[in-house]
Amino acid sequence: MSVLNLPRHPGLFSTTRLGLVTSNEMSATLRDWMILIAAGIGAACASVFLDLKIQRVPGHAILRVVFPMAVGLALVPRRGAGCVMGATGFVTGLSLYFAGFKGEGIGVGALASLTATGPILDWTLRRSKGGWWQYVLFGLAGLASNTLAFVVRAGAKAMGWEMAGRRPLGEWIMQASVTYLLCGLAAGLISGIILFYGRKTTESPTETNL
Repeated sequence: MSVLNLPRHPGLFSTTRLGLVTSNEMSATLRDWMILIAAGIGAACASVFLDLKIQRVPGHAILRVVFPMAVGLALVPRRGAGCVMGATGFVTGLSLYFAGFKGEGIGVGALASLTATGPILDWTLRRSKGGWWQYVLFGLAGLASNTLAFVVRAGAKAMGWEMAGRRPLGEWIMQASVTYLLCGLAAGLISGIILFYGRKTTESPTETNL
């Protein structure tokens, strides 16, 4: 089956807490595509407009990205869903940035995590079958995404590309090297626990043959 059809992910399909509103079709429907696009746009808008009042904690922007995308994945538990949300989030975030809506956090690090989180979720969860290990995979996805954001932002600081008034690299990096990892891990774990069951709720012959 073509990846463009977004084939159903058996493990996520059988563990989502939002199963009552998911599509049972083997291939993605127009509704599924619209939900994923909305989730990507929502993650970008949250990054720009949602103020969590924790500006002094480097890396907290991931908290505004992982959960909306995990909601999209819970509503549309399909392979490739994360890539759709990541691409949509990138285009939306970049558009808002150039339109002047820089808000709480659309710097290079936040944009990196906004773009990468969806594909990373796809990759880490590709063989997920439920159980406690699925929660670990969500946590690792958040950790990997924020690690990438940390590297990108540190590079931007080192090259002098950040706006005036931002904390210098030497002052920022000691705190950020810890908080980026903790925020990423927490964002992934919390999203996985809230939106997915620890064990499969149902399993049909169709799913086991996928």
